[in-house]
Amino acid sequence: MSLKRGRPAPKLNRACMLCGMVQSMNQFRNEGCPNCESVLHFADNDELARECTSPTFEGLVAVNGNKSSWVARWLRIESFVPGLYAVKVSGKLPDDVREDLYQQGIDYRPRDGSVQD
Repeated sequence: MSLKRGRPAPKLNRACMLCGMVQSMNQFRNEGCPNCESVLHFADNDELARECTSPTFEGLVAVNGNKSSWVARWLRIESFVPGLYAVKVSGKLPDDVREDLYQQGIDYRPRDGSVQD
């Protein structure tokens, strides 16, 4: 693949809007989110994978699974699988997905910075 001079490379990575995990669109599409697949069910569902992930995110944090990491606690990801996580994810889950999470007893907190503690 060749890119014309002056054009940025296409952004291939996306962040899960529920947990912040960063992966390629193909990984989300084929495998879902390693943290959220049991509740979001977007593996093999291209439309839902696009609606529940965002190509726009800020910062990256590598989490190695160490539960004593202050950064993991700060981002509320200390119980998630090791990997790359976005600090902030632009966008919010669609209303129907949020309602489904509510029905499952899951408290959705957008990762876009709009909810303050």
